[in-house]
Amino acid sequence: MANLLTTLRLLLIAPVFYGLANPGSMPVYWLALLFLLAIASDFFDGKVARATNTASARGMLFDHATDFLFVTSTMAALALAGLLSPLLPILVAIAFSQYVLDSYFWHKQKQLRMSFLGRWNGVFYFGPALLYIASQLPLAGFLQTLFGVASIWLGYGLIMSTLLSIIDRTIAPLQLKRPQ
Repeated sequence: MANLLTTLRLLLIAPVFYGLANPGSMPVYWLALLFLLAIASDFFDGKVARATNTASARGMLFDHATDFLFVTSTMAALALAGLLSPLLPILVAIAFSQYVLDSYFWHKQKQLRMSFLGRWNGVFYFGPALLYIASQLPLAGFLQTLFGVASIWLGYGLIMSTLLSIIDRTIAPLQLKRPQ
């Protein structure tokens, strides 16, 4: 069941990408619904896996890889539409690659090794698209403007925090090798 929820998020990548990359191509309510379904599937897949005692390292990798594909595609779509810096999806791809390589090859673990900053970045990577979609809903004018500006600033903040995460993962092994 947990993997079905993750698969749902995987299937939502294409329509959400299309809706974000081509503003006005689909009703904003449909885009919001698809995006909220993706968030709900991400929220519940791990809970379902733990509750049904089906959590596994392979399932965790599937979940995180799907999250990576989903958020990177939403960021790329926003960048294509000129609404977000194209640097962010590139940095996210580097950070995720580093996360996987660091976990499986450097630390030789059988599952992904999370970091504090990386975990919070993963949560906030959904933010720019969510805020952009909210800015397109027929709300009071000042809320639309606020959400639109917040989406842009969150994107810049995520560029900085993703760079910090990449640096942190790069220097962490060096600190482990230092004699005490």
